[in-house]
Amino acid sequence: MSGTEFNWSTFFAMGGYAVFVWTSYGLTAVILALNVILPLRQRKHIIRRVKRAVRREQLRAENKQVTL
Repeated sequence: MSGTEFNWSTFFAMGGYAVFVWTSYGLTAVILALNVILPLRQRKHIIRRVKRAVRREQLRAENKQVTL
């Protein structure tokens, strides 16, 4: 090939800015992953709390019926 060969090491070196470029890519990937993971975890936690509250209210209602 005539001087326009693709060189992977040059690509990954990013013209001397590799540390900045790849760090930016890494941080972006982490932030995007957290934007998916954290809301899912929060949703599970909220669902657990709501289920617990519903059970508690059902037990209170049952106890009131028994004592009446």
